[in-house]
Amino acid sequence: MSEPILSIRGLSKIYKGGVRALDSVDLDIRQGEIFALLGPNGAGKTTLIGAVCGLVRPTSGTITAFGQDLSRDWRKARARIGLVPQELATDMFETVSRAVAYSRGLFGKPGDPARIEEILRSLSLWDKRDTQIRALSGGMKRRVLIAKALAHEPELLFLDEPTAGVDVELRKGMWEQIAALKKRGVTIILTTHYIEEAEEMADRVGIIQGGRILMVDEKRAMMERLGTTEAVIDLAVPLAEVPAALASFGVELTEGGTRMIYRGGNGEGKGRAEVAQLAQALTRAGIAFASLDIHDSSLEDIFVSLLGHPQEVPA
Repeated sequence: MSEPILSIRGLSKIYKGGVRALDSVDLDIRQGEIFALLGPNGAGKTTLIGAVCGLVRPTSGTITAFGQDLSRDWRKARARIGLVPQELATDMFETVSRAVAYSRGLFGKPGDPARIEEILRSLSLWDKRDTQIRALSGGMKRRVLIAKALAHEPELLFLDEPTAGVDVELRKGMWEQIAALKKRGVTIILTTHYIEEAEEMADRVGIIQGGRILMVDEKRAMMERLGTTEAVIDLAVPLAEVPAALASFGVELTEGGTRMIYRGGNGEGKGRAEVAQLAQALTRAGIAFASLDIHDSSLEDIFVSLLGHPQEVPA
């Protein structure tokens, strides 16, 4: 396996007053992947990004990017890193094209109008190139932030809530742009409170809470290992108890014996195979059912089960 493009070891950040935002974080990011970092508000996601991008000074630990220790050669490595922050902080009175070109110059890159045009066209901003940023919609302003982050052609791109405040149609369009960046070889780390965003795009997922990384895994492997399948079977005739022939499936009766619930397997195949076997067993036992509804765990289901905060929306 090739060397990680980003390697974090023992990273901690303790603010004044003793607030521990990061607690001995270890994390490796592979070149060319899309990595989604999920966690509730205050989990440490933005602090972690800030530490890599030079906006937060860690209390302890090391960060190595492109094989370089950021504490020793920060400027050289930082020129290869892009950041799209949560906040829409930008020069509202500047035009779109000038703001993006200025961001390129900040990293010592020579002017390149053709490259700026390419970026603006890819983000559907070319028609707005001479418009002041203050006159744009929230979704367009978010796109300007992405354009500014791409202006110096980074190899590693952080997207902190990239589609916050963007409507569904624009969000899907931005997913396409992120996928296109990956095809160009850009490594992407994103945080999002739209978990379907991570489920749609990420190669791997990390879950952070209380400044600690709880889990990092391939998205598919995580769903296979932690996901479940639930089947709700409405019976034609109520049952007083689960027949012995069905005991091995671990089903339970609800709604006065008119509904049978199965939970097991995983969300990637095994559970559905067991549901098919259960349906066959019901037929062999002469138990008629009116409907059968199957639901596989989503990444959000797994997230909630791990953190135990069903009412808390990750951000």
